Amino acid sequence: MFKNLVRSHFSPFKKQTFDFVLYLALAVLVLSSISACSRKQEPVSFHADGRPERLSEWHLMAADSGRLILNEGVTPYDLNTPLFTDYAHKLRTIWMPKGTPANYKADASFDFPVGTIISKTFYYPRLAGEAKESHAVLRVTDTSGDFINADLNLDGVRLIETRLLVHRADGWVALPYIWNEEQTEAILQRTGGQVALQLASTDRVKVPLTYVVPNVNQCASCHVADIKLRQFEPIGPKARHLNRNYTYDGIDENQLQHLVKIGYLTGLPDIKTVPHNANWSDTTQTLDARARAYLDINCAHCHNSKGAANTTALHLEISAPADLHLGICKPPVAAGRGTGNNKFDILPGQPEHSIMPFRLNSDETGLMMPELGRNSVHKEGVQLIKEWIAAMPGQCQPQD
Repeated sequence: MFKNLVRSHFSPFKKQTFDFVLYLALAVLVLSSISACSRKQEPVSFHADGRPERLSEWHLMAADSGRLILNEGVTPYDLNTPLFTDYAHKLRTIWMPKGTPANYKADASFDFPVGTIISKTFYYPRLAGEAKESHAVLRVTDTSGDFINADLNLDGVRLIETRLLVHRADGWVALPYIWNEEQTEAILQRTGGQVALQLASTDRVKVPLTYVVPNVNQCASCHVADIKLRQFEPIGPKARHLNRNYTYDGIDENQLQHLVKIGYLTGLPDIKTVPHNANWSDTTQTLDARARAYLDINCAHCHNSKGAANTTALHLEISAPADLHLGICKPPVAAGRGTGNNKFDILPGQPEHSIMPFRLNSDETGLMMPELGRNSVHKEGVQLIKEWIAAMPGQCQPQD
């Protein structure tokens, strides 16, 4: 029927032209399919030992055709309130061997199976109008438009590093990889590194920033949950941080429920009973909830009863009671320059006379808190903590 239609409506010359166009279209389609197949990534490789030199050896993601593309089964996620790292944006992912889900825990890091690989890729939006080789990047907190259709547009971002947390039979291993200038590969740098940047605000005012990639020992110092047991564990993947929505394949769904659906999590209770931290920048939520969530993710991995800073008796996890251990009317354990000549960690109603915002507002070694993970001041975060303290009622007894 199709041939008769061609004969009746096309002259021989037109028919030949039509056939040529048809064959050309088919050829393009076939070549496109072959090209797509050739770009398909190899399955994720879990290395039970050793330290692969190149990030690509894990097959978690691939830089291809100007995009950073996640491999099959490598699932992105986000946190209600993220840890501050010099205004860097972060693409977080998790991968687990098929048939071995993590076990849910309400208040701690999930019980992840051996073979789990957690990745966190740090990047900045590029400053529009600047050459690709420029060190100028944009200081913005909104990441909502970065990761679209399961990939990251490399023309619009500057990749800095990808950190892996790998769960092996003998425990977790931290591996930092630094991306090359071409954004085609990241190389393992166990001793860490530095990246010179120009951090620009939206009005294009640039400030020099030395971005510091931590070494493996520094990674461990933050991820040790119990200083006595030397227990190493992830910080972000906890129920209260993950209990939020994320867009998967165009569908907005709760991250925890999505992990259950794909076989990465078991034991999840009714989602209404799952802990939920606030988004620190969401002004529709209470000031107290936002400030506590900020301190929880940025400080509580050290400042808890079992953490590296347990001797300070300053407990900043979300579940800590709002008393002396939270810093309210609490004098410092050790006096020194780190106090800023202030007498209490938190003096209700007076952030300008409180140690906590003083240290958060410093970028000087020996004064700043957190002491690792940043080289600049999170101005918006400091302002949040100041507003929180300013709104606190009560007063402290004078100290001699």
